[in-house]
Amino acid sequence: MRVLIAGASGLIGTSLTKRLRGSGHEVVRLVRREERSGDERRWDPPAGEIADGALDGVDAVVNLAGAPLLPGRWSAARKQVLLDSRVEPTEVLAEAVAEHRIPVLVNASAVGYYGDPGPSVVDESSPVGRGFLAGLCTAWEGATETAATAGARVVRIRTGLVLARKGGLLDVLRPLFRLGLGGKLGDGKQYMPWISLDDEVGAIVFALENESLSGAVNLSGPQPATNAAFTKALGHAVHRPAFWQVPGFAMKIALGQAAEEMALFGQRAMPKALEEAGYEFRHPTLEDALAAAT
Repeated sequence: MRVLIAGASGLIGTSLTKRLRGSGHEVVRLVRREERSGDERRWDPPAGEIADGALDGVDAVVNLAGAPLLPGRWSAARKQVLLDSRVEPTEVLAEAVAEHRIPVLVNASAVGYYGDPGPSVVDESSPVGRGFLAGLCTAWEGATETAATAGARVVRIRTGLVLARKGGLLDVLRPLFRLGLGGKLGDGKQYMPWISLDDEVGAIVFALENESLSGAVNLSGPQPATNAAFTKALGHAVHRPAFWQVPGFAMKIALGQAAEEMALFGQRAMPKALEEAGYEFRHPTLEDALAAAT
C-alpha cells in the first residue's frame, strides 16, 4: 500500500513508518515545515491546505497528529491547544479522504474516552465517560465522520499507555525507579491500560490490512494492571524497590486536572475488537512489555 501518515515524527509514527517500509509498503509523511526529502509533503491544517499531489495514489491515511497532553497544567488556553491540534487536522484529513475516495482512515484517539470507570471492564461498546479527556476524544473521533459518510473504512484507535525503550511514559518513570524513587500514584487502585510499542505499531498495521476492523478499536494490552501492580512490575524490571507513594492531593496541587485525569483516573480497557479480529499480541503480559522496553 501507499500510506500517508500525519504525525510521522513522533514515537509511534517513527516506528510505524519503519515497520510499514519493512513490510514493503510505501510511506508518505505529512510535515508542517518545508519539504526536505522525496517522501515528504507539506500541509497546513489551520489553513485547511495539503500540498498538491500528496494524496495521489494513496491507499490509506494514518492520522497521529496532536499536541502532547503533558507536562504542565491544563489551563483554558492549553485545553484549546490540545483540542485544536487534534480536531482541526482530523477534519482536514477526513475531508481529503472523502474527496479523493481513499478507502481507509486510521485515526488516533485514546482510552481517555472512557473517563474513570473505576475497576469496571470497558471495551469498545462501553459509553463515553466524563472529564476533559473524554470530551476531547469524542470531538476527535467525531471529526472523522466526513470520511465515514463518504464510505471510507474508518478505524478509531483508542490508545493506552505506550511502553517503549526510548520515549513515552517510561522515559519519565525509568530514571526515578532506577534511583529507588519509584512508587504508586494515589491509592494505586486505578487501572493502567498499557501496551508495548511493538504491539501499538503492530495493531495499526493490522488495522490497515484487515478489512474486518472499523469503528472504535482499543489499543491496550490484554491484561491491564492497577497502578500498584504496574509500579511493582517496573521496580522488578529495573531491579529496584518501589515502595514510595505520591499522594493524590499533592499531584492535584502540582498539576491540577491534568494529574487527576492522566494519573489518578484509570481505565480497565480490554482490546476486544482486536482480539476478535484475530490479532496476536507480541507482548501479552505487562512483564513481557516491560522486559522489551527496559
